[in-house]
Amino acid sequence: MYPPPPSAGYPPPPPPLRPVRGLAIFAVVTLVCDSIVGLAAAGIDIWYAALIDRVIADPDSVPDTEIGTGDLVYGWSGIVESVVYLVTAVAFLVWLFRVRANAEILAPDGHRRAAPWLIFGWVVPIISFWFPKQIVDDIWDASARTPSPPKGLFHAWWAAWVVGSLMSSVGSRLLFNADELDQIAAAARFDVVCIGVMLIAAVLAIFVVRRISDVQEEHRSAASSGFPGAYPAY
Repeated sequence: MYPPPPSAGYPPPPPPLRPVRGLAIFAVVTLVCDSIVGLAAAGIDIWYAALIDRVIADPDSVPDTEIGTGDLVYGWSGIVESVVYLVTAVAFLVWLFRVRANAEILAPDGHRRAAPWLIFGWVVPIISFWFPKQIVDDIWDASARTPSPPKGLFHAWWAAWVVGSLMSSVGSRLLFNADELDQIAAAARFDVVCIGVMLIAAVLAIFVVRRISDVQEEHRSAASSGFPGAYPAY
């Protein structure tokens, strides 16, 4: 009879962490593109509001072709902004699923929300105000190489995101319910403020993506070099 292998009686080692650098770069690029499109949309908002002011002050001074062009540019800017935002959201979620999978390897019992909430947590009313933040916090806690890691960046990002989302919802209602030209101009100017807050949230999100990704890549590098503290003890 042969003696049992040295690993007999011990659980198998955890699976290796999957790379996150490529997905992080993709998420950051889409966040940058979303910010650039947002800045362009803010410029169009200001231009369109000024055009409406001219129409209100003297309707005969603005040619119909200029009004038509303004309506067309303003409408398409909203469409492009929405499409780029959707692509950015998908890229962020794909990255989030990857870093969550790695975080579950690093800390299997350190997550308060099940995996489906990585999607539903953003869209279900009320709980969308804190479930995604809890998920990201748990990923950071599992990934950080120090106990009780600071979360100031994550708090700032989430505060900007919540405020910007609420303001964007209000801005959409203002535009949808606008019946008069002055109301449309006011909605366009309010949208500039909304874009400014969401731009802050996007910049902070870039730092969130980079911080979590860098730490998880450090874990992968440590594991490949045989560093004994790369994974939690089992």
